[in-house]
Amino acid sequence: MRVDDLLDGLRAGHRATMARAITLVESTAPRHRAAARELLLALAGDAATRTPAVRVGISGVPGVGKSTFIEALGGQLTAAGHKVGVLAVDPSSVRTGGSVLGDKTRMATLSADPHAFIRPSPSAGTLGGVARATTQAMAVLEAGGYDVVLVETVGVGQSEVTVSGMVDTFLFLTLARTGDQLQGIKKGILEIADVIAVNKADPDDPAREQEARVAARELAGALRLVRGHAEWAPPVITCSGLTGARVDEVWAQVLQHRDHLGADGLAHKRAEQQLDFTWALVRDELDQRLRHSTGVKAVQAEVRAALLAGELTAPLAADRLLAAYDGS
Repeated sequence: MRVDDLLDGLRAGHRATMARAITLVESTAPRHRAAARELLLALAGDAATRTPAVRVGISGVPGVGKSTFIEALGGQLTAAGHKVGVLAVDPSSVRTGGSVLGDKTRMATLSADPHAFIRPSPSAGTLGGVARATTQAMAVLEAGGYDVVLVETVGVGQSEVTVSGMVDTFLFLTLARTGDQLQGIKKGILEIADVIAVNKADPDDPAREQEARVAARELAGALRLVRGHAEWAPPVITCSGLTGARVDEVWAQVLQHRDHLGADGLAHKRAEQQLDFTWALVRDELDQRLRHSTGVKAVQAEVRAALLAGELTAPLAADRLLAAYDGS
């Protein structure tokens, strides 16, 4: 499909065109990159005439109920008149490169909502790939009229830092009985979270709800040690994605954080993110060039054999590969 056709379809809100456009910007094929750049350049021109969408990153440990929470939140937002886009970053296998991409199955109700668009995307094994694909997919969703974009991350780890650098507000979901205050401090994610919600505080289970409240108090105490007297104190609240209880309160805190940033603060944050994104693109492109370098391919087998035989140390092997790249 031509770029002009994609632009027309996006501006008209066609879902099939949305899927094709995201596939294009996610593609790493050289023949697609030029078209993707042309599309994104046109979308950047349109962005000046739109109100910025609310971009929220959502993370938490496996089993915390991210998909269930997002379905509950997404349903409430579409019922309130919003168009919600969900980008679910799925970890890719380090062996096969494949991904399960099962988030649409977990969000069956939201997937059928005509005012929601869910896109599972493989992480492609690199944080640079996550940064490039997800940031550009957000631009496509916003061009299609989605005023709320939720990014579900692959799990607690370095990818959370990557995603927090491309959203307005970073929401961390956690559970009761996952550690004491010290354990909470050790999780570096508390340093980047803007809002924290203790999930699975089900109203029909008083014992579990009480545990969640205790966990929320402990996390709030840990945050005071980690953040000190920061300008924004991340609120810690309880909710239940399964029943939808207090999910609206979580969203209210997200909007409050956005109000705290203000128009100027939001513009400055996004400008800084564009700078970081530029360097992420540079690193990703350099990685691709290194992998496809004829000079590197010429010495790769030799260096590998020397490393496995113990004849070469890793630093010397790296120097040899870089020298081969520089000379190619």
